[in-house]
Amino acid sequence: MATPRKALVSGAGAPGGIGFAIAKLLKANGFDLVITSTTNRIKERAEELEVRGEVADLTRPNEVESLLGSIDSLDVVVNNAGMTSQISPLAEDESQSLSEVSIEAWRRGLERNLDTAFNLTRYSLPIIRKSRAGRIIMISSVTGSLQAMRNQPVYATAKAALIGMVRSLALDEAKYGITVNAILPGWIATDTQPEHERLQGMKTPLGRSGKPEEIASAVAYLASPEAGYITGQSIVVDGGNSIVEERGW
Repeated sequence: MATPRKALVSGAGAPGGIGFAIAKLLKANGFDLVITSTTNRIKERAEELEVRGEVADLTRPNEVESLLGSIDSLDVVVNNAGMTSQISPLAEDESQSLSEVSIEAWRRGLERNLDTAFNLTRYSLPIIRKSRAGRIIMISSVTGSLQAMRNQPVYATAKAALIGMVRSLALDEAKYGITVNAILPGWIATDTQPEHERLQGMKTPLGRSGKPEEIASAVAYLASPEAGYITGQSIVVDGGNSIVEERGW
């Protein structure tokens, strides 16, 4: 019997979030999972899926190194940790024009949305290279990469920077058989989606917000053997919102 492929999914603590939806689908597809979050609620998610759950602050390199030090094999890394300041009460001071954003808020937002991916990827590379067919998947956003929202310079910068990381990694890690890609979600109906985002989702060409499971499906494809020739790419999952040129019809 073949050994199950192993995946690590960050930011999987919220029961109605993208990370947990990804974990559920990868588990259903036969993966051996490790899931992480910054709070103890990851233990509840891990118990639901009967997988390993670890509390770790991915902005802290020492905690990431400790987490990866307990994992001996890895085939897929999904960097999902991070969130916009609009749904994080601890980061309200990031939701301002750039001239009003403090140095502290700038650094905090980049730590949460960019450094987490850097740290987890950096420390996982020696392990995932052994797979010879590894997958690194970044959950970025249409914000920053394709579009922008007012008063979100920190989040937009971090999410756009992930695309640069994806392309650079794709070139550097190809010799190890690793593919590196990004998913760019639009408006997604997570359990923390604010009302104004729900209303914006209704204005997309498909007339609704996306489901976390629809992001998970894109991740599952990129994690599959069938996606072995796709690397350095950004897959947009936004209900067609980013292609609309005329508004208000």
